[in-house]
Amino acid sequence: MKLNIQNETSRLRAVILGTAKSNGATPTLQEAYDPKSIEHIKAGTYPTVKDMIHEIESVAAVLKKYDVAVYRPEIIEDYNQIFARDIGLVIEDKFIKANILPDREKEIDAIKHVIAKIDADHVYKAASEDIHFEGGDIMVHNDYIFIGTYLGDDYSDCIVARTNMEGVAYIASLFPHKKVKAFDLNKSMTDPRDNALHLDCCFQPVGHDKAIIHKEGFRNPEEYEFLVDLFGFDNLFHIDKKEMYHMNSNIFSIAEDVVISERNFNRLNDWLRKNKITVEEVPYAEIAKQEGLLRCSTLPLIRD
Repeated sequence: MKLNIQNETSRLRAVILGTAKSNGATPTLQEAYDPKSIEHIKAGTYPTVKDMIHEIESVAAVLKKYDVAVYRPEIIEDYNQIFARDIGLVIEDKFIKANILPDREKEIDAIKHVIAKIDADHVYKAASEDIHFEGGDIMVHNDYIFIGTYLGDDYSDCIVARTNMEGVAYIASLFPHKKVKAFDLNKSMTDPRDNALHLDCCFQPVGHDKAIIHKEGFRNPEEYEFLVDLFGFDNLFHIDKKEMYHMNSNIFSIAEDVVISERNFNRLNDWLRKNKITVEEVPYAEIAKQEGLLRCSTLPLIRD
């Protein structure tokens, strides 16, 4: 398999899509990794496996409609394997295994059959356990690589901080010809409305020259202004705190003119259509209760 990812929006040809087919029982509060899951566990509204299977298979159907080659993880019994984006990423022709939470190492093993199709010289894994990064924090945008991180003094105690500056440096070392830009994100272990779990929870390019953004997701206003200057204010769709909570920035592009979006994102979906982007609406509100959505569930391998 010859990998090729240059940006977030070129025509998609091959992707790994997560699975919910054996997601297991509702986690305990101690097992939860993020404040939104904790909120729904406490409320008794954590999503059922049946509903999550229905939602993720609706995405698979859309991908197949557009003739995208869809790879799936091997099933691990009673284990959450929905968020394929966390466990790896492709930039250019390199597959990079993420350095993720130790409890989730099994998820990488479940896609070994896909990684085996890639030339071993193009598969990378950071050697040091001090290097942290997950795919949701990393976006390639042509000449740029955008990386979400967290510079708070409490990083080591903050379970929702998934990418550190060592991780930023590691990615930069693999792509010395790229412009690597890090963004210090707001984190909260108690309130999902104030928690940008990954960069794609508060920002994502879409179309040819546009992006979705949540200004309050950035700790440093200058980093938000960098994106305003790069894209142009009129090309940014600003989402508010409620829309960020519902994961409006976490849609998924099949092409510059086709996206998969949650069916309840009315304001966003209208804006996309006004910008001549076809919106394939799917139900995904249940999976969103785990603080992840469509981009989180997909790991693109090949784009034109």
